[in-house]
Amino acid sequence: MEHQKEALRRIISTLASKNEELHHFLESVDNTVAGLQEESCKVMSELEEELEKLSSALKERGAELGDIINKEKQRKEAELERQLLEGRNALLSCEELLEFANQTLSVTNEEEFFTAAKQIKERVTMAPAFRLTTRPMVSENMSQYTVDFSTERAGLQRLYFLPVPGSPEIDTSRCAVRDNAITVAWQPIGETAEDGGPIERYELEYRKTNCDNPLRVTGACWEKICDIRNTEVTISGLKFDTLFVVVRVRARNKAAAGEFSEPVAMETRAFNFGFDAATAHAELKVQGDTITWEPQGVKGHEARLRSKDNKSSPFSRGSTPSPHKTAESRVRRERFAGESYTVLGDQDMNKGCYYWELRPLDDWKSLSVGVAYRGNLGRFDQLGKSAGSWCLFASQWLQSSLVAKHNNRAKALDWQLPRRIGIYCDYDHGDLLFVDVDRLCLLHSFKTKFVQPLVPAFTVWCGSITIATGLQ
Repeated sequence: MEHQKEALRRIISTLASKNEELHHFLESVDNTVAGLQEESCKVMSELEEELEKLSSALKERGAELGDIINKEKQRKEAELERQLLEGRNALLSCEELLEFANQTLSVTNEEEFFTAAKQIKERVTMAPAFRLTTRPMVSENMSQYTVDFSTERAGLQRLYFLPVPGSPEIDTSRCAVRDNAITVAWQPIGETAEDGGPIERYELEYRKTNCDNPLRVTGACWEKICDIRNTEVTISGLKFDTLFVVVRVRARNKAAAGEFSEPVAMETRAFNFGFDAATAHAELKVQGDTITWEPQGVKGHEARLRSKDNKSSPFSRGSTPSPHKTAESRVRRERFAGESYTVLGDQDMNKGCYYWELRPLDDWKSLSVGVAYRGNLGRFDQLGKSAGSWCLFASQWLQSSLVAKHNNRAKALDWQLPRRIGIYCDYDHGDLLFVDVDRLCLLHSFKTKFVQPLVPAFTVWCGSITIATGLQ
């Protein structure tokens, strides 16, 4: 019976996984259909716009050519009209002179004849008919304006869609994930004339996911990086708060952008945790990645802050005060109490390497950061005072101090107070390191053997701290 139930559970798990995969598939198809309709309307509108531009250009060019022909026609007509006018005037003058010459032939008086003949000779010499060119100055030929648009017409008949480059192929062997940065490399596919000519630039898109199948990633928006000139790009400054980052890339030539490459999921494992609000001291306020110490009106707090005789903060004392047995502390037994202003992280560390950072805010007075066995830390215990906790204590209350603490032993450190503390824990090798992130120096290291799951641990007194997780 149990064996059959176990087999049935496996079948149910398989069916549930397939059901989820089909839901993702149908959602992807629906999104593709919607995108197809939108893209079709877009390219159809662009086609009509381009055809309208082409038609307008043809009409405009036709009008320009027609204007050239008309101007040449008008020039020739004006020249011929001028010649016609001059020819008519010359013909009239010639006819008058001819008639006068014929009349002179009938003159009998010798003196009158010689006088008339002399006038005729002078008039003939000056006659317009003999100075006029007797051929047209322009011809009727207009063959220089003959057109043959067969080549252009053939070009119009060859009109087609712009060629686009092929999809690049992401080269996983050259891709890398390190230091909260992702390096993506790819191989271009085709740069011939048929592929639209040389590739000018690339566009990369990426998005975070916890799914290792890039084709099933939905919901998250793509982040874009444009105008990439090489076949490699590094995305830096990322917070690795998911298990994977899916990337895809496409090429763009002078014409248009091609299809995206097949998406590739790159593993981005890092330590992500938050504060476990259930463990937080009642006077610690948890807000996202920030912890703030907010006293709840206990008279001793204000008196302690104002007292000139008080020479140390609660964390530097050797003894632990008696707990305040309130109704709330009895209900929430996991909360830290007394002067252990502590809160734990909500994720365990039991193998591998972990890293996170802490930054004190401007109003802080003292703090501790480190790791602890969750089960071995009492509600009134302070970090570093038991065998199950290791911490770095920092204070600028009255005077600056930096101390490494473990098992109720303290070691003063001769370093300036860091503005950002990096905590690195190698669980398997028993290494716990505290680093000044800004100065890139090691503040202190513990070497031990961890035998239980660890959790990040923090104490804050008078002020605020914030943490940065998702770091490699």
